[in-house]
Amino acid sequence: MIIELGHFSVVIALVLSAFGMAASVLALTARRADWARVGRMAVTIIFVLLCVGMASLVYSFLARDFSVHYVAATSNSQLPLFYTVAAVWGGHEGSLLLWVFLLSAFSTVAVWLHWRTQPAIMPYLIGVECLIIFGFLLLILFLSSPFDRLLPAPPDGKDLNPLLQDPAMVLHPPMLYMGYVGFSIPFAFAMAALLSGRLGEEWIKVTQRWTIFAWLCLTTGILLGGYWAYYELGWGGYWGWDPVENASFMPWLVGTAFLHSVMVQEKRKMFKVWNLFLIIVTFSLSLIGTFLVRSGVLTSVHTFATDPERGLYILLFVTTVIGLAFGALLLRANTLKSWIEMESMVSRESAFLFNNLLFLVAAATVFLGTLYPLMIETWQGAKVTVGPPYYNTVFMPIALGLLFLMGVGPSIPWRKASRASLKKSFLVPLAFGGASTVVLFVFGVHSVFALAGAFVVGFAGATIVIDVGTMSLLYARRESSHFLKGALSAFTANQRRYAGLVTHAGVLVLVVGIIASTVYQTETVVSLRVGDEFELDAYRVKLERIHEVTGKNWHAQEGVFAVYEGDTLLTRLRPQKRVYDASQTPTTESAIHAKNMGHIFLTMPDVSPDGTAVARGVVNPLILWVWGGGGIMGLGVLLDMFRPRRRENEMPVSPPPGSLPDEKQAREATTPGAA
Repeated sequence: MIIELGHFSVVIALVLSAFGMAASVLALTARRADWARVGRMAVTIIFVLLCVGMASLVYSFLARDFSVHYVAATSNSQLPLFYTVAAVWGGHEGSLLLWVFLLSAFSTVAVWLHWRTQPAIMPYLIGVECLIIFGFLLLILFLSSPFDRLLPAPPDGKDLNPLLQDPAMVLHPPMLYMGYVGFSIPFAFAMAALLSGRLGEEWIKVTQRWTIFAWLCLTTGILLGGYWAYYELGWGGYWGWDPVENASFMPWLVGTAFLHSVMVQEKRKMFKVWNLFLIIVTFSLSLIGTFLVRSGVLTSVHTFATDPERGLYILLFVTTVIGLAFGALLLRANTLKSWIEMESMVSRESAFLFNNLLFLVAAATVFLGTLYPLMIETWQGAKVTVGPPYYNTVFMPIALGLLFLMGVGPSIPWRKASRASLKKSFLVPLAFGGASTVVLFVFGVHSVFALAGAFVVGFAGATIVIDVGTMSLLYARRESSHFLKGALSAFTANQRRYAGLVTHAGVLVLVVGIIASTVYQTETVVSLRVGDEFELDAYRVKLERIHEVTGKNWHAQEGVFAVYEGDTLLTRLRPQKRVYDASQTPTTESAIHAKNMGHIFLTMPDVSPDGTAVARGVVNPLILWVWGGGGIMGLGVLLDMFRPRRRENEMPVSPPPGSLPDEKQAREATTPGAA
């Protein structure tokens, strides 16, 4: 009865989502505030009902109710409790339910949080969110239901995919989904701005922290996924340009462009069309990412479904949402023209413009590489692959250009930069970037990619150091205090700017880790018996023994490898060749030792009956900088999210429902944004 209760709750949620759309339309057409309140209540009850639906599914997994088809397909009686909970979103049906559950949670928070300050656009917000919820609930109930019974019930389940039986499974998918879903809030506010005619900076201000939070969640999810792939898949890398990795990377690229572009609209009242376009594309790519992963059109370790009916429905739904969004943008195109023109191509505005263009080109590059094999297979019936060589050749120059602009943007003046200001701002950073390149070349680094990376990292890093140092000294002199107190005062005076610089510093650290671990990775694959040894870069690795080990639902052959640096024992690594009992699926478990901010990475992909083992060793220099840089980026984003609000930056209270302004009044009511 528990799973039926969850099923019934989701059915009622579907009905209420349709009712919420109708209530929002009535609130606008009849100009009745009470219908807006009805819509708000509908959104709230939908969230409560989806809580019941999720709780019923979680209970079915914990009770190991294998009469539920989804539980039997993705769980097993031997599955540890930790992974049993993660199995709730370990398959297609449960992951979609989690998606729409998070969407309802975000929608409810947004509606209640902004009800008093933005009542005029609440009907639009409710209508857009209810439309998206309605579309996903239709898919769940009619094509991807996790509530179906399986009679007679099997004695045991098939088990969760062994690759998903990992602690990262608990955090990685929810983080990605919160990123995807989080962008629905600024998307809904953008649609509200378009439909209501309130096309000033108000929607930008309201959604600023929502956008930052969504970007943080998506970034965290991508980095978690990279680390998970690194130690679980056993190939010694963290990003393989897998199609489903790309599905999360594309909205991240465009979302990052949007985060930067809105600052121009706040400061200079420019890029109105750009910003609406960017947030529509960002959320559209989030939906397309869901389509790619959940429809089964792409082959990947991440994909779940292979049902063409599901894929067709998701494609139609995504097309509908994208069509409505861009249709609204085209209808309002004439009213979005800015009377402010760019004064010079050498200015901060132009730097942000080129930043936007490069991010979009990067996203288009990834989009083409991801979907090109699918298009060729559909039209010609031939199978082709697009792998790392394509992305490294096409994407990397774009990435270097973005890093260069990351150093230019915060330092170049608004409106127009003079030759003297350019010399003052960039002569030292350019010299430092050049010096970094020369030093690396002298020390034997001859990779073009590494040298180009050294130049842009040195240039951008120098602009950050000079910016922070100059302002810290200025405040220290003004307050007659020491440098550290001056730095704190400068940070407090403009926390948003310096939080951004912290994030940029994290990006530079991450890039150094990517370059070092990509260009200078060392790999050795050997076959050996107990007592044999092999050379791995500067280390000597000896196989001491192979023995059997068992876990709760698996058994494995574990190799014990002694790693020596010279004659000194550095560590013992214990990689495994593991087989899961229920599915008899083999996996390769890696062993990792951290040294000098890098990793010694070892796997044992195969063990023959005669005792011969295949060992694969990898040395990844500075790979910890990748995740360390990600942590610094996260710190910068948190500093931005939790910066104090300034009264002068707050937007005016909108008129209440029932007295909705016309387009002219809405434009006149919009106040200028702050820098």
